[in-house]
Amino acid sequence: MESNHATGLGSTRQLIKIQAYGLHCHPKFARKQQGSKLPELAATSVVTSLLESPLKEIVLSNRSFGPQDIKLITQTIAEDFSQFAVFRDLVDELEVREDQTPAAAVRLGVCYYIMGRYQQCLHTLQRADGGAVTHFYQGKSHFALEEYGKAITSYDSAKSAGFDGDMCVLAIAEAKRIAGEAEEALTELNGLFGPIEQSAEYLYQRGATIAAQGDNPAEVVALYERAVEADESHSGALFGLALENDRRGNDYMALGLYKRAVNCFPSNVGALLNLGILHEDMEDYDLAQQCYQRILDAYPNHQRAQLFLRDTGASGDMLYDEDAQKRLDRMTQVLNIPVSNFEMSIRSRNCLQKMGINSLGDLTRASESELMASKNFGETSLVEIRDMLHSKGLELGQFAHERPEVETPVDYSSFSPDEQTMLERPTSDLNLSVRARKCMVRLGMTSIGELLRKTGDNLLETKNFGVTSLNEVREKLTQMGLKLRGD
Repeated sequence: MESNHATGLGSTRQLIKIQAYGLHCHPKFARKQQGSKLPELAATSVVTSLLESPLKEIVLSNRSFGPQDIKLITQTIAEDFSQFAVFRDLVDELEVREDQTPAAAVRLGVCYYIMGRYQQCLHTLQRADGGAVTHFYQGKSHFALEEYGKAITSYDSAKSAGFDGDMCVLAIAEAKRIAGEAEEALTELNGLFGPIEQSAEYLYQRGATIAAQGDNPAEVVALYERAVEADESHSGALFGLALENDRRGNDYMALGLYKRAVNCFPSNVGALLNLGILHEDMEDYDLAQQCYQRILDAYPNHQRAQLFLRDTGASGDMLYDEDAQKRLDRMTQVLNIPVSNFEMSIRSRNCLQKMGINSLGDLTRASESELMASKNFGETSLVEIRDMLHSKGLELGQFAHERPEVETPVDYSSFSPDEQTMLERPTSDLNLSVRARKCMVRLGMTSIGELLRKTGDNLLETKNFGVTSLNEVREKLTQMGLKLRGD
């Protein structure tokens, strides 16, 4: 997934490798409820809010500025998102102040970070006081920009300058995990002791690190649950727990957790993408589009959100013809009628049984020549079958084109042991996105070998499997030196 990061959580996931490394979204769409719009504030109400807001004293005062102030800003906006407009106006006022001291630069730089303006944050903090808060938020901005080495360096500097050492270690562990160094991240976490081990952030980071190693999913879930118990608004833990439920097919549990995650401040890109996919699966296309649009409001060039929005729009635009659906339902009922319900000669009945023809639908997918080729099936039986079908308005071979393609079993005996092992690996080893993974389940494909027997067109026929997912599958297979049939 192409994306940016924000406060506290981390990374892109290939999957939408949105594993429990959740990304925070730009505050522009934080706390925005599904199906609703942000409240329009009149100029007078904004002025009133500016005067009454608890944010004014934090943003515009000349007193010291530290972690508790930052926490109060995010909590205030999380509880009432209308305060974000107030916060933005206060930051605008702070920008034009003439007393741009190093201490004021710290305050302004951190405010830029909270607003998702990471490059501006870094630029502003370069002229700040060089203290602990400065280094820590330089680290968080580098992390958000996927500059993990620089982030770790800044976190080390923040620790040396006196920032909370445990929080710095947690941030370093997160950066290492997202950079693909899960073992080193776990080593960092193992070095922490005391009250920090019961904090939501520690429990989340430990769960996400174990998840990155692919070990002990039960422990991962338990850690996320404990993190949510410690802080019910920890968006990373909510997202991780939602993802674990999503993987296990607990769609409604995942749906509720994703909604809670996206209603935190700032919102979570991964949660919005996966929530949109769940809405698609439930055919709530309008809600799915709103999720993707929320991402594009902040990141107009976010490629996955663009593609998903386009695919969802195409699905949602399909017209529903109630009369046609009723006709289709009636036809399906007729095609499912067993042939045993009809009076037939013993010879005809035995022939159909040997051919595996059990319903009228099976007969409409068989041709006259196929029936006549069966032993002991003669002209008399053929007339009998025709009359039986005509009584229901059907014909032999009427739906022969819909007969499922019979796949020839693949003989793996000529493959080397390594090649056989590769083909027998589960499709979960491909680390596909939620959407593509659900399609694998619908198709009943559990191994990579089964996937390789499908063509791109076969996959595109599956519900909610679009060009984006097909390209993802092809990319994953290419990395393993494999291709779909026909590619």
